[in-house]
Amino acid sequence: MTVNRRFLLTARPKGVPKPADFAFVSEPLPDLAEGEILVRNAYASIDPAIRGWMDDAPSYMPPIPLGAPVRATTIGRVAASRHPDFAVGDPVMGVNGLEDYSVATAGGFTSKIDLSAVPEPTNFLSVYGAVGLTGYFGLLEVGQPKPGETVLVSGAAGAVGSVVGQIARIKGCRAVGIAGGAAKCQRLIDEFGFDAAIDYRGKDLAAMTAAIAEACPGGVDVFFDNVGGLILDATLPNINHRARLALCGMISQYNATGPVPGPTNLWFLIARVARMEGLLVSEYIDRWSEGAAEMARWIAEGKLVFREQIEEGLENALPVFLKLFEGTNDGKLILKISDL
Repeated sequence: MTVNRRFLLTARPKGVPKPADFAFVSEPLPDLAEGEILVRNAYASIDPAIRGWMDDAPSYMPPIPLGAPVRATTIGRVAASRHPDFAVGDPVMGVNGLEDYSVATAGGFTSKIDLSAVPEPTNFLSVYGAVGLTGYFGLLEVGQPKPGETVLVSGAAGAVGSVVGQIARIKGCRAVGIAGGAAKCQRLIDEFGFDAAIDYRGKDLAAMTAAIAEACPGGVDVFFDNVGGLILDATLPNINHRARLALCGMISQYNATGPVPGPTNLWFLIARVARMEGLLVSEYIDRWSEGAAEMARWIAEGKLVFREQIEEGLENALPVFLKLFEGTNDGKLILKISDL
């Protein structure tokens, strides 16, 4: 009998997630209702946002219910179907669980994908998927960079941040990245083409503010923030008149065990007549094909590069996920569950 291995959330994590917050179980395959499909998951996108979904707190998606599989974006194939538009074997992408098989409702978060449209299937989870398009629409629509401006990116060595810096350069801007450690900072310059890099490690608020001022002597026109916290605080005194701040993530706060202090320098938004705006790539879902086509063109022209780090084994879901918070991932983190 085919069984379904599932990585379940069994407790709300307090701080950094630990093994006791999860269960790895094997269960019989579920029956399908009319209109449902059974997806055999092949690859899952491992993203910082998953940590927020584990909390019972207001967000743009409901919390993962206790006893349910940890939620992730996956690609796979239809293993069984009770929907007329989906046949067994169809490749699909959707928001499913970290499990071998997921029951999905077509037309919601699950859609067919054309594997011939990308060099590798995993590209749907990186540069051609929500990750790459978050950088594309977040920078161009929220940040609205203009040639000659300075774009500062936090979490710049990550999957989203590295794309943002490269697009900034394509658009004629000066790109400055913030990352942790000398190796990642050097990669920003050598591989992703940033003009300058700042190592945040070991810096308090004053030192970080000074480091941004040194790397951005003309001030910051666009700040694409994946981190929040101290780095956002340190950036605010360095913003220019009419600066745009695009808030994409707050990874510095996801494992906080108590109240997180807000920025202490919001006055600079008033003083510099600046704008700070949150962003979700789902707001641009009707334009995803437009963004993917432009990204494909830049990749073909050699203007945009990207990294994928593929880890194997559903049983390794937790240690792979924790790489995001340890800073040990090296590219877009993807978990291989099975062959596609």
